[in-house]
Amino acid sequence: MSNPSVTALIVSYHTGPLLFRCLASVLEQAGAREIIVIDNGNPEEVLARLQEIAGIDPRLKILSGHGNIGFAAACNKGAEAATGTHLLILNPDAQLPPGGLPKLCEELGHAEGEMKLIGGRLVGPDGFEQAGSRRAVLTPWTALVEILRLDRLAPKHPYFRRLNHHTDPLPEQTIPVPTISGACMLLSREDYFAISGMDEHYFLHVEDVDFCLRFREAGGEVYFCPAVDILHEKGSSRTSRVRVERLKAQSLTRYFRRHFPDQYPPGFVSLVCGLVWLGFAGRAARSGIASFFRSWGQKADTARAAD
Repeated sequence: MSNPSVTALIVSYHTGPLLFRCLASVLEQAGAREIIVIDNGNPEEVLARLQEIAGIDPRLKILSGHGNIGFAAACNKGAEAATGTHLLILNPDAQLPPGGLPKLCEELGHAEGEMKLIGGRLVGPDGFEQAGSRRAVLTPWTALVEILRLDRLAPKHPYFRRLNHHTDPLPEQTIPVPTISGACMLLSREDYFAISGMDEHYFLHVEDVDFCLRFREAGGEVYFCPAVDILHEKGSSRTSRVRVERLKAQSLTRYFRRHFPDQYPPGFVSLVCGLVWLGFAGRAARSGIASFFRSWGQKADTARAAD
């Protein structure tokens, strides 16, 4: 691939200071033709600072005024406005390393296939690779293995492999994988729209897994590049964790029912979806209890201070 022009798409919803670290990491990349921040909802002071940066560097564009339309719809909105030949979808809590974008472009150019998509290695602040960088296909069965940790019964059996492969040995070169994370995806704009972009029925979570599955079903290839480490700090948006978990459960239910309606015995997909919602209920209950005790503790501290 000879010097592609890349439009970076950054979807932001009350992201906080990490948004500006993400933005700075992209602005310094060679090949970054433009950066589009899709504002799904941010404080006025954040928008004012974005406008200030855009006044200094015209590569930055801000799309706002549409409200919180969800991650998938925001990506599509940004992709429609993009002028680059390629799209870099990057989470607002992620930061590219110096030279990361040219390296991803180089590896994408060398990869086989007419349609192709590539992502880097997501690492946390602790330097360890995060789950999601390289995954198997998410199916009702792999979900059941994860939920019940059936891999512990037969760790080496292929039927009981875990969904995420971040604990596997790191490959020495770029390799094909079934699924990568939407926290960092690079592909041509043409290939993005060849499968009509992201499915906007997913408001938050699983849209990247769905995209990779549909991309491969359309004849595309998905690649993992171990040479580019993307710092991913996760969960920077100030939103309710219970709401996020509920949206994730909704997305998983839609994904399983859409892609695997007849491939399993009757009732199996419903069983897995039920376990997904049971897990959500448990996490919501724990979150509610924790919130109650935090509130109780704060009131007690306030009362003691008043005394």
